[in-house]
Amino acid sequence: EFQDGSGDNCGEINSNATSNTTTYGTSSDHRLKENVTDVTGAIDTVKLLQPRTYNFISDPDDTPQNGFIAHELAAIVPNAVTGEKDAVKEDGSIKPQQVDYGLVTPILTAALKEAIAKIETLETKVAALEAN
Repeated sequence: EFQDGSGDNCGEINSNATSNTTTYGTSSDHRLKENVTDVTGAIDTVKLLQPRTYNFISDPDDTPQNGFIAHELAAIVPNAVTGEKDAVKEDGSIKPQQVDYGLVTPILTAALKEAIAKIETLETKVAALEAN
């Protein structure tokens, strides 16, 4: 369990040995939120995202990974990225930025819903044109 500075639960990691699964949870209870509005303009945001394929330098097998470059994502979805670009620790080693991919999911979902609405509108228009 992870807690914020006030001692309130803000997330947890749970493992189930029976099903051999692990879940990661972030607080999302409606009672913890205010000023709730729909995500809008998500298609425009998704168009700015730059998904990349890469491998980690430390991986001797050069296994391809799909994801984002943290500082590129930070320019579009800043709350999904922690840390500063090119930051270093006191000893001069890399202090890497991190991405919370879960925070990109609502934007992707909203964009998909916007796209579905556009598709349904176009299907209706096509059906009307074909009926004539």
